[in-house]
Amino acid sequence: MDGFEVVRRLRELPRPLGAGHPGRIPVLFLTARDAAADKVNGLRLGGDDYVTKPFDLEELLARIQAVLRRTGLAPDDRTLRAGDLEVDPDGHQVLKAGRPVRLSPTEFRLLHYLVLNTGRVVTKAQILEHVWQYDFAGDSSIVDTYVSYVRRKADTTEPKLIHTVHGVGYVLRRPRT
Repeated sequence: MDGFEVVRRLRELPRPLGAGHPGRIPVLFLTARDAAADKVNGLRLGGDDYVTKPFDLEELLARIQAVLRRTGLAPDDRTLRAGDLEVDPDGHQVLKAGRPVRLSPTEFRLLHYLVLNTGRVVTKAQILEHVWQYDFAGDSSIVDTYVSYVRRKADTTEPKLIHTVHGVGYVLRRPRT
C-alpha cells in the first residue's frame, strides 16, 4: 500500500493512535510525488506536512521539529537523561534521583560531555579537548581527578553510570532495564 493508504488507515484507528489529540501520531510525507493534487491529498488525509524529493536536510529537520511542536510531542527542554541522572545544559543544572547536584563549571562540562556521548567510550584526549577546550600536552591525570569528583557527586547510586575503560578512557552507560 502507498503512503496515502497508510495515513488513511492510521487516522481511522481509535484513539490514542487515530484522529484527534492526545496521542495522535504525527505524519510527514517524504516523497517524490510532487504534483499539487498529491500534496493536497496527503494533507487532507491527515498528513501534518509534505516534503518532496529532492529535499534539503536542514529544512527536513526543521519541518520535523515544527510538526512535533504543533502536535505537542516536541521536548519542552534539552534535558539529557541517563538512568536517574538529568543534565540540563540550558539551566546548567544536574539532578540525581530528583535531587540537585552541585558541580563546578568544569565538572558540569565533563558530565555533560559524558552524557552527550552515552554508550560511546571517550578518550582522555577527547575529554581534554571538549571539556578544557585545548590540546593538553601535560599530565592527563587531570581527567581522572575530575572524573572522580563527578562520580563522588553525581554517580552515587547503583547501578553506576560512569565506567572506566582501562587504557582507553571513560564511558557513561545507561542502566539496563
